[in-house]
Amino acid sequence: MDGNGRWAKQRGLPRLAGHRAGTENLRRILRACVELGIKILTLYAFSTENWGRPEAEVRGLMRILEDVIDHELPELHKEGVQLRHLGDLSRISKKLQTKVLNAVEMTRNNHQLILNVAFNYGGRAEIIHAVQEIVRHGHPAEEIDEALVSKYLYTGSLPDPDLIVRTSGELRISNFLLWQAAYAEYYIAPVFWPDFDKEELCKALRLFCQRDRRFGLVK
Repeated sequence: MDGNGRWAKQRGLPRLAGHRAGTENLRRILRACVELGIKILTLYAFSTENWGRPEAEVRGLMRILEDVIDHELPELHKEGVQLRHLGDLSRISKKLQTKVLNAVEMTRNNHQLILNVAFNYGGRAEIIHAVQEIVRHGHPAEEIDEALVSKYLYTGSLPDPDLIVRTSGELRISNFLLWQAAYAEYYIAPVFWPDFDKEELCKALRLFCQRDRRFGLVK
């Protein structure tokens, strides 16, 4: 969900105003995904590298996450959204950790849409964590294959993503789902995240439907 800061700068607003606008847009995109029959949506909300941003911005992003949980959770739960967290919670405050875990637990039996929120997430850190868990559980080297590594990733039993959308026109992966996205299709939207609406989402889906997915094979 890239481009919140630049969206705000274009309008002479502080960066946090852009992040709040991006949060407002999330509600619209979630509704569109449900209407379009999408069953799993993963949002890259805060990366392991984002801690290097100005302290005031980081604090603001933490407040935004807390506000979203406080104000949006009842409606998400009512609409059948199952929330999952991808990443490491240990670096955020105990209060926020508790709210995230409570949200996950409250919605665990919902099935309308699975919403993965990647918060304090990095693809490399995820792979390292998976390897550590494999070692910790005593798996011998000859047992390690793609299926075993996938099992210990944050995404666990979920399928790999079919489509990855990046807003703001940036042409890079930025440490997102490095393992899972090996054969995902990519769509680069030219607009900043707050302006990424249902029409832009449909453009991405239409182009995805035209792709010839061979997964390294020949048809």
